[in-house]
Amino acid sequence: MKKKDIVNLIRYHVENNDTAFRENAYMIADDFNRSGDVQLGSYIYSLLSESNTFVPQNMLDNSQFLYKIDVINKPLPLPSAIYEDITGIVNATSYDASINKFLFAGAPGTGKTESAKQLARILGRELYAVSIENLIDSRLGQTAKNITALFNEISNLYAPERVLILFDEIDALALRRTDSHDMREMGRATTSVLKGFDNLISSVVIVATTNLMDQFDRALLRRFDKIVDFNRYTSEDLIEIADTILDSLLSKFSFAQKNTRLFNKILKLRKPVPYPGELWNIIRSSIAFSNPGDGYDYFRRFLKQISPEHADNINALKKEGFTLREIEILSSVSKSTLSRLFKEDKVK
Repeated sequence: MKKKDIVNLIRYHVENNDTAFRENAYMIADDFNRSGDVQLGSYIYSLLSESNTFVPQNMLDNSQFLYKIDVINKPLPLPSAIYEDITGIVNATSYDASINKFLFAGAPGTGKTESAKQLARILGRELYAVSIENLIDSRLGQTAKNITALFNEISNLYAPERVLILFDEIDALALRRTDSHDMREMGRATTSVLKGFDNLISSVVIVATTNLMDQFDRALLRRFDKIVDFNRYTSEDLIEIADTILDSLLSKFSFAQKNTRLFNKILKLRKPVPYPGELWNIIRSSIAFSNPGDGYDYFRRFLKQISPEHADNINALKKEGFTLREIEILSSVSKSTLSRLFKEDKVK
């Protein structure tokens, strides 16, 4: 800490310049943290945060290993079992019980990352994601050092109770250390993650995601307070979720016509029904790229993505139980023409 910092602090106080006073005080606290006096730096942070509404720029904004994710309020329909687990996490973090590490496990597109975003929004926390590509380094031992530096940054947060850290696809750092195919370097990395979790401050919330539970390090699994299984969707859940996504998107495209029955019949052609992440992309692109002069065009685009073999195949649609009106929408062939074609086919 420099003499001018003390002089400025006193001057800002005398001038009643509260914003400048706090900015300077946070700068002094950062200096203490960098010099190794973390306890004093944290004490200054706590004094400043107890009674002020000014929120300084988070010190993580300049981190090499973390980047901020903006959290927006968007529909995230989940099966009741998963929803109850997320609600339980919200409740658990409200207690001073050091329950703060959670693993979201499931196939790609099941909503793990989006659920982490919504959890941050519900908890009123800033969301920072770990940059795995920046952590992993080809130099011997450097990855482990980077992980140690990352957890030091997390430990020195000015307001850890306001932050949620997301380790998206943490399996890149958490492979089994005993796996014969696992490099020794990544084994060191996993060990560093274990140590970081063991020494983690209780007020920060950690959410990790993985698609590879069968390859996950068992020791690290035990560090999590709760593992949420995202592979618990029934076909009925996914159809209901698709309907919710459709309603949300149709509210932004006034030209698109709504026909939930037809939409669901198309969706059921795909077995199994896609997970929410894929559903969102398929439905959104079908509507966004459709002809604004044709309110039913997105149904045809949706059909081509869900079941290409049924697109432009009126006989296949008829066998699946689509009505003449529905086939008319999906083929752009009039009902009268369709009726004639089907009669001719019967005669043959």
